Amino acid sequence: MWIPDRQSKKPLYQQIADHLEQRISYGEYPPGSLLPSERKLADQLGVNRSTVILAFAELRSMGIIESRTGSGTRVSKTKWGATPKHTPNWSRYAEGGSFLPNPPFMRRIREALHQHPSLIDFASGELSADLAPNDEITKLMSEHKYTSYLGYDNPQGYVPLRQALVSYLERHRGIHTTESSILITSGSQQSLYLITQCLLSPGDAVAIEDPSYCYSLPMFQSAGLRLFRLPVDSSGIRPEDIRALYKKHRIKMVFMNPNFQNPTGMVFDAERRKQLLDLASELRLPIVEDDPFSLTAYDGVPPSPLKSMDMIGSILYIGSFSKIAASGMRIGWMVAPNSIVERLADARQQMDFGLSVIPQQVAAQFLNSNHFVPHLERLRMQLQFKRDLLIEALQKELPDLVTFSIPQGGLHLWCKLIPEVHDGKLLEEAIRRGVVFVPGSVYGSDSGYIRFTYARAKAEEIGPGIAKFAEALRELIGEKPAL
Repeated sequence: MWIPDRQSKKPLYQQIADHLEQRISYGEYPPGSLLPSERKLADQLGVNRSTVILAFAELRSMGIIESRTGSGTRVSKTKWGATPKHTPNWSRYAEGGSFLPNPPFMRRIREALHQHPSLIDFASGELSADLAPNDEITKLMSEHKYTSYLGYDNPQGYVPLRQALVSYLERHRGIHTTESSILITSGSQQSLYLITQCLLSPGDAVAIEDPSYCYSLPMFQSAGLRLFRLPVDSSGIRPEDIRALYKKHRIKMVFMNPNFQNPTGMVFDAERRKQLLDLASELRLPIVEDDPFSLTAYDGVPPSPLKSMDMIGSILYIGSFSKIAASGMRIGWMVAPNSIVERLADARQQMDFGLSVIPQQVAAQFLNSNHFVPHLERLRMQLQFKRDLLIEALQKELPDLVTFSIPQGGLHLWCKLIPEVHDGKLLEEAIRRGVVFVPGSVYGSDSGYIRFTYARAKAEEIGPGIAKFAEALRELIGEKPAL
């Protein structure tokens, strides 16, 4: 009996749809014949019913099957009759285009979380609801009257928010800038997307850290860029590696996350920072600095951004509210020369005519309020507490099978597994037991690494979640837990 291949890059629902379409075309299910129910087919194939629902929806969109309440799902008579009514082959369109889908592991994680909301989530790189400033935002919205004008705003971003960011960046990040050098975006990923689409051309060579969150983003390959890796050690990248890549490949730009780097948690070494800025000046090489985690520093002393040391304008600086407030606010920013800001604002206006003005107003009020700093202090304390719970659980459950360096900020713990384990098999076994994480290979690393994110899971879930992961790992390596 046919079953879908969970190791395939093709989503499970698409495999099922393709298989059913083939059986129908072979005449195994003639026109008008009744297909198995969603529940029965899900049981036969060992998948969640929602996966079958998606497969049926795909076939309905192509006119191959029809569903009627009380009559079940049948093969369409008109599709296969003498005068068929053809609909576009949407699945082929979905496979086309230049914008690539997310990596298979990320799609599998998203599918698992959608199908099983009770999974303990060590994969999602966002704050849990209890870490967000919900009460503070609610209070601000009740105290302030927001604009009655709901038309298109300035494509560069809401002016009072850019003014608030000028003060915020100077006070908290040591960056001196002006409102004309700030572009408001929907988050770090939109900032990166605009850079890759508007400032670079297909075939250009760029350098990224290895491992790196950038490696998990298909937008670089979608833009036709050639990616070259900069190995990350405990002190970050080595500037001399950039020189070597420049000589060999004429790289046009470097993408970095120097503070509490995702996924390693590393902080870029101070001496290497100076060497990097000198090299960028010498080669006239732009550096894109993504800085989402600095203000989570658990000792309350955030490491300085590269941009604060940038005296000649080599750094494009990216930040957002996602990791310090709430991802759902969808507010990010970029600090860049005004000519770059105007170019990207023009491109973004072609995409969406700018962000909604109301979230920008809320963000401006929050930055200017007395709630912001106390929120950061609470966030740091709670993130450190969750980090410690995670470390304690790993030391209890897997003392000899996992190694890691303890991060001093951020949301992630980067772990190396001592045994050799297949990434996909470990992920599937963990999902089966009720927990999900991100395999390290998603970020460009060799197999044998994993990223645990401790910001999303509830504190009381962390210990049980690691226990489930330990069961999955021991199952695969054939080791029984010690009594």
